[in-house]
Amino acid sequence: MQLTPYLNFDGDCAEAFAFYAKLFGGTIAYQGTFGEMPPSAGAPPIPESARHRIMHVHLQMGDQSLFGSDAMPGADAACGGYRPPQGLWVSIQAADVAEGRRLFDALAQGGQVVMPFAGTFWSPGFGMTRDRFGTPWMINVEQTA
Repeated sequence: MQLTPYLNFDGDCAEAFAFYAKLFGGTIAYQGTFGEMPPSAGAPPIPESARHRIMHVHLQMGDQSLFGSDAMPGADAACGGYRPPQGLWVSIQAADVAEGRRLFDALAQGGQVVMPFAGTFWSPGFGMTRDRFGTPWMINVEQTA
């Protein structure tokens, strides 16, 4: 079994995933917009304001995946509208302090640092930030024995 985080955005999913692909050295395996969806009987028409938004994106990084989509503009949060992430963090285990610092600094650029990247009692490098897209990240460097 593999758990795959699914991130939600308010219109900037394509920009976020282009950034994540470059940062994490991954490849966009699939990306489709709401406007590219085939018509479905009984489904309401896609509003013009949503046609360019991402319906689904799949970023592949080795054997890891990250999924995402944009919310439908104007939709209530209970029915697929955008709501900023709450109550979770996407955690990355970096191999060493240099890699942890690189990831943290890139994700923090233009975002909000919650806990600066530094050594802790459990790790030689740990930090928490919300990136410029609003996604909350924790970067943790694995302790070597």
